[in-house]
Amino acid sequence: MGVRGGVVVREDEPRLGAGELGRELGERATLVQFSTAFCQPCRATRRTLAEVAAMVDGVEHVEIDAEDRLALVRALDIRATPTVLVLDREGRIVRRASGQPRRADVIAALGEAV
Repeated sequence: MGVRGGVVVREDEPRLGAGELGRELGERATLVQFSTAFCQPCRATRRTLAEVAAMVDGVEHVEIDAEDRLALVRALDIRATPTVLVLDREGRIVRRASGQPRRADVIAALGEAV
């Protein structure tokens, strides 16, 4: 573990990039959402993350279908949907949460990433 900007960063967490996500990282941060087709809270999470990404310059929202990307799900130890990962600009996971997030919590987590 290390401390960067007051945030504890686990060095053993994998970095994610365009290859794993299927699109480029945000300039400042990326919100990665793991969802499944029949997950009701995933729909609300999608709306929340898209709204926050639209509000904050340099932040991208990427949604990943967990059923289509089982190898990535296993590698990241994703155990429930929705799961949201907040990545810094270099693709390091700085925050991880399961369940439907509140907008204020997403904004606070972004504060740790940028």
